[in-house]
Amino acid sequence: MSTMVYPREEALERLSQDEIVLNTKAVMQGLETLRGEHAQLLNSLLDCTQPPVAQEKSGLLRKSLEAIELGLGEAQVIIALSSHLSAVESEKQKLRAQVRRLCQENQWLRDELAGTQHKLQRSEQSVAQLEEEKKHLEFMNQIKNVQQQRESQQGGYEIPARLRTLHNLVIQYASQGRYEVAVPLCKQALEDLEKTSGHDHPDVATMLNILALVYRDQNKYKEAAHLLNDALAIREKTLGKDHPAVAATLNNLAVLYGKRGKYKEAEPLCKRALEIREKVLGKYHPDVAKQLNNLALLCQNQGKYDEVEYYYGRALEIYESKLGADDPNVAKTKNNLATCYLKQGKFADAEALYKEILTRAHEKEFGSVNNDNKPIWMHAEEREESKGKRKDSGPYVEYGSWYKACKVDSPTVNTTLKSLGALYRRQGKLEAAETLEECASKSRKQGIDAINQSKVVELLKDGGSGSDRRHSREGMNGPGGQRGENEGDDSAEWNGVT
Repeated sequence: MSTMVYPREEALERLSQDEIVLNTKAVMQGLETLRGEHAQLLNSLLDCTQPPVAQEKSGLLRKSLEAIELGLGEAQVIIALSSHLSAVESEKQKLRAQVRRLCQENQWLRDELAGTQHKLQRSEQSVAQLEEEKKHLEFMNQIKNVQQQRESQQGGYEIPARLRTLHNLVIQYASQGRYEVAVPLCKQALEDLEKTSGHDHPDVATMLNILALVYRDQNKYKEAAHLLNDALAIREKTLGKDHPAVAATLNNLAVLYGKRGKYKEAEPLCKRALEIREKVLGKYHPDVAKQLNNLALLCQNQGKYDEVEYYYGRALEIYESKLGADDPNVAKTKNNLATCYLKQGKFADAEALYKEILTRAHEKEFGSVNNDNKPIWMHAEEREESKGKRKDSGPYVEYGSWYKACKVDSPTVNTTLKSLGALYRRQGKLEAAETLEECASKSRKQGIDAINQSKVVELLKDGGSGSDRRHSREGMNGPGGQRGENEGDDSAEWNGVT
């Protein structure tokens, strides 16, 4: 029989997996051999004629065969387990390789992310810098556009600085009534300009315009008209018929004719100035609104009230959209429109406009109107309603702080107070009228003088009848060259340029 040799226990502990597999296969071969030998012995015993002895030995052999079969089965399990462990180890190696590769990729991604973040920071800095450059370029472009617009409006002509300085000096002398200095100064400057530049030059036209307005202030209307017509001809010839300076001269000439009561002659000049300004500046420019006010004033003196309401309505729309509802020109234009309503006997419409002006002034100073914060006209009407209940009918004192805040720098509000007071008197609301008049009298800056106030009162007494004849005699600015109850922008444009 073959003999199987097993390694010692100490050696088994140091065997590798491959050595264990080899030893297991060797054991299996030995067991296979033993099984064959036992099978032969069993067969020979079965053939033996001694049954008791054969049965005992065959039983032992069968037990031995079962043990051998068990050993073979265990050996196969060991080999299968070894194969499984080899596969697990192989998979483990693959997983380790994948982990190493993923770690490398992760590190690469981290590096890539860090680089991308750095690039992003630089990009953000570049974007911020570009935004600043963009804002600067937009600002410079706006300046350029304004300059180009101004140049296009001025037609490439700008009044020289020396003429502007002379203009300011002449205004100062004229405001002081020192015409004996202002007129020779203008004439000397005009003579020098004609010698150096010739008669047909824009600077000469500017000087003629300035001298004409000095003459106008002296009531020398014929001389002023001659100079303005000469300036108009020069500007049309040198600057073109649609130049803003031409519109300014036309406006000054229209104002001059208005002062002389020549409204029919003044109206086409004013309309032409309006057309030029609408063409050059656009229909919604504040200077167009000023021209509309002048045109409305001319039409009012001719009794063309439908046109007056249209022109004042357009002017209001421009002022409110471009300058805001709190611009002083809005209140002035509403005041002018209210006067137009008075002349037509539309007292309710005039009263509503006066109340709008006073309410807006109150809200601007004190906030929205409520029961504890009422404008002056509401207080006046409350005093009127409660006049029979109050014992004292003394002067207006209980709301005395209102006039200080609202009228110190607002002659238009003061004018409105007096006009609405006169309207209240016509309606028989004497207490309300006295309240407004008392408040108006406390203002440090009067909106209109006593002569103009008496004109409003007369206008209300007459109910609008006969007023057109009086105003046609007075001219655009009222008696003595002063402004009438209207606050139309008929002031002269000394520079001849908007």
